Amino acid sequence: MKIKIITGILSLVLMSCGNNEKTKIENQEVKEAQEAQEVTPDFQNEGHELVYNMVQKVGDYSELMRKKDVIYTYTYQTPDGKKDVSVEKYMFDGELSCGAYTTHERTLPDLEGTIEQGYDGKNYWLRHNGNELEDEAQMKRVVFNRHTNFYWFAMMQKLMDDSVKYEYKGEKQIDDKAYEIVKVSFITEDNRPTDIYQLYINKETAMVDQFLFTVADFGKMETPFLMELDYENVDGLLLPTKRKYKASTWDAEVTDAPWIQVTWSDIKFDNNLSIKDFK
Repeated sequence: MKIKIITGILSLVLMSCGNNEKTKIENQEVKEAQEAQEVTPDFQNEGHELVYNMVQKVGDYSELMRKKDVIYTYTYQTPDGKKDVSVEKYMFDGELSCGAYTTHERTLPDLEGTIEQGYDGKNYWLRHNGNELEDEAQMKRVVFNRHTNFYWFAMMQKLMDDSVKYEYKGEKQIDDKAYEIVKVSFITEDNRPTDIYQLYINKETAMVDQFLFTVADFGKMETPFLMELDYENVDGLLLPTKRKYKASTWDAEVTDAPWIQVTWSDIKFDNNLSIKDFK
């Protein structure tokens, strides 16, 4: 009986030591991750530092990684009344993306019924009413939508990617607000044209109220669009959930032309998504 009791005690002690060691390792991993996040980068220039401070304000990519994934409703409406409505799902690790379009008057308008499109980290896919489609022109749209929709959602965080170049363009007063302007461009392996962003960072709030952007995939590089943003606090992240844009000039001049409206609603993080949800 004593031997059994001693053996049981030893087992409990060993289990406790194992659990304590596991906890120590996990705590050390968390500590190292936090320390890595707290290291201030070597800034390229003043523009880089301004973008870094902005990202600290709204929440950096490590905050998205801690939330693991997101599901939300994406609504896109053009001035002529045409609309896209999709339920978007993303996993931040690997930038996986899929969307189920219940309304698609802009995206593949010739198809009736529900359209699902996705990217699983390797492959792109398109389903119409549950049937797989492989049309080349339609798949090009899928590639564009999956990367663009994900990027718009995580744009502020991804402005700290290693491939980003920053150029400080000075200050500008617009109405009663003072802005610092930072031009953002991207490094590519093949030197192909990429989008350009010109951020207007509010000197009082340190946040991007508006930005100019180009769309290289559609050859729209000379005339930029102006995007204006309204933010919402969702689980501690400041997200630009209401957005509107239209053609502009590089001086951010606003015309009387109507706006294209974009909204994100019903945003829910950490939904226990897995890669199977993107296949």
